[in-house]
Amino acid sequence: MNSSYLIFATFAMAAVTFVTRALPALIPKKILDTPWLHRLNESLPLSVMVLLILTSLSYQNLSKSTGINSAEMHLIMAQIGALLLVLFVYHISRQLLVSMVVGIAAINGFLWLFNALLI
Repeated sequence: MNSSYLIFATFAMAAVTFVTRALPALIPKKILDTPWLHRLNESLPLSVMVLLILTSLSYQNLSKSTGINSAEMHLIMAQIGALLLVLFVYHISRQLLVSMVVGIAAINGFLWLFNALLI
């Protein structure tokens, strides 16, 4: 990996973090108390988690000839299934930690299930 890219990415993440932490101090309280902003604040952790999961999906090794019983297909199906379960559990419980634990358990459970039933 290019070290200049790593340095740039680190500074970019630091700048975004600084701006997002400093911005509420600069915005008037009247705007911060709006209902839509509260709803956005409630859904932001889940949105970030979903984006991170979507960017880490293992679809690179898939092709038209990839069969349903291949390890690559099992992994992508387990990841998508776990993501859907995380969204469902978060929608019901509104607990990010519970959703993450369910997601980790689900991906492992789906992989076990696919390997046990589809082989």
